Amino acid sequence: MEFTIHTVTWHDAEPLLREVREAVFIREQGVSTELEWDGLDNASHHVLALSNTGKAIGCGRILPNAHIGRIAVLNEWRGKKVGTAILEGLLAYANDKGYPEVDLDAQVHALPFYLRFGFVVEGDEFLDANIPHRKIRMKL
Repeated sequence: MEFTIHTVTWHDAEPLLREVREAVFIREQGVSTELEWDGLDNASHHVLALSNTGKAIGCGRILPNAHIGRIAVLNEWRGKKVGTAILEGLLAYANDKGYPEVDLDAQVHALPFYLRFGFVVEGDEFLDANIPHRKIRMKL
């Protein structure tokens, strides 16, 4: 593998997590800093992907209420199973915690990725940070 996946806390990995999320959400997708830094990171469980050279290349989080979010992979690492590994790490954590299900607000363009894991779409399309999303849920 060209990368590794790590379970981290916000306290221990904040600079690396910020680096990825700022690159993907703020600079690439135009999400405002106020929306991105929502104050929920300290209470969340994080998964961080690092290249074999130690560069942060992807991340994701799960909140205590089993809501998965902030899954981001740097552009040059997309299509290399980094997102898959991050989501699998978050789902493993949810299973370990005994959560009966998880939910996620997926960007519409990423729905096929999540549906492969068994997520089910519910509700109508909505805008979050001016990006079309759908609520999805999966029983564990």
